[in-house]
Amino acid sequence: MRCQAWIHNPQTAHTKRFHRDEKSVPQDPHIFVDSGRPFPGQPPLLTTRLHLKAQAAELLWQSLLQGGWRPCDPQWDAEADI
Repeated sequence: MRCQAWIHNPQTAHTKRFHRDEKSVPQDPHIFVDSGRPFPGQPPLLTTRLHLKAQAAELLWQSLLQGGWRPCDPQWDAEADI
């Protein structure tokens, strides 16, 4: 997985940001998955953060794609916090 990847549900505008946990060791990489909803001109509503092993994060990404979610451009500033 790249440094970060974004995916959203076109029907609801819910978005997930997958990004690497820089503190995880290379032999056991972990990924943060932030969930939220962007609002134009306003800060996003960030709701949850998961901390997953890279393999589990990849399975989640694939499951979302099969469920109709689509990769997208970044939807909020990476410094936004939950």
